[in-house]
Order: sequence, then C-alpha cells, then structure tokens
Amino acid sequence: MDLIDFRLVFTQILGFLILLWALNKWAFGPLLGMLEARRAKIASEFAAAERAQALAHEEKRHYEQELRGIDAKARQRLTEAVAEGQKVGAEIRQQAQAEAVRRLERAQDDIARESEKAKERIKQQVIDLALLSAEKILRQKLDDPAQRRLAGEFVDEVEALR
Repeated sequence: MDLIDFRLVFTQILGFLILLWALNKWAFGPLLGMLEARRAKIASEFAAAERAQALAHEEKRHYEQELRGIDAKARQRLTEAVAEGQKVGAEIRQQAQAEAVRRLERAQDDIARESEKAKERIKQQVIDLALLSAEKILRQKLDDPAQRRLAGEFVDEVEALR
C-alpha cells in the first residue's frame, strides 16, 4: 500500500523550493529591497523633518531674543528721547525766564527814564509858571487880595498842566 508517492512529493517539494528561490530572487528580493529603500527614505525624511523642526525652534528662539533686544532698545531710545525733551523744555523755560527778567529790567529802566523826564518837564513847567507868576506879581500891585488872586490863578494853571 503505497499511498504516498515519494517521487511526486519530492518533485513537489523541489518545485516549491525552486519557486521560493525564484520568488525570492526576482519578486521578494526586489520587493523587499524597494520596501527597505522606502523605509530608509521615510526614516531620512523624518530625520530631516526633525532637523528642520529643531532648526525652526532655534530660529524662533533667536528671533524672539532679537525682538526682546529690539524692544529693550526701543524703550531705551524712548526714555532717552523723553529725557532729552525734558532737558530741552527746561532750557527753553530757563531762557524764557531769563528773557522775561531782561525785558522786565529794560521796562523798569525805561519807566524810570520816562519818569525822570516827566519830572524834569514838570519841574521846568513849574519854574516857568513860577517865573510867569513872579513876573505878573511884579507888574501888578502887591496888595493882599491881588496876591491871593494871583496865587489861585497859579494853582489853577499848575493843575491845568497836569
């Protein structure tokens, strides 16, 4: 009873092994090579993406640091500008006060000169009036009512000149 034909089993095993060898050489080998190349490409792309992400994080940190520096410089320049403005304002105020003092002194000097001139004119007018009055008195009789009348006229004339 020979139910199993060993030659047939051996031939089938040999055919199966040849088929495996052929598939491995021409199908699985290149397919596994392509899969391995694809895996390596994907791994290198992931590594490149991680490097790019790390570079992006580094650039972001660098730019944030630059922004903080720029912000600090801007605040410093603003503070300097405010201080310079206050300094210029103080100088302008000081110059304006000095100019006001000079003008006030000049005005006071002008007033004093004009006052002296006015006093001098009044003095001259009083002298002229006194001479006029003395001349009138000398020309007229020197009785008491006449002297009173002349003195009153003199006072009226002085008040009229003011």
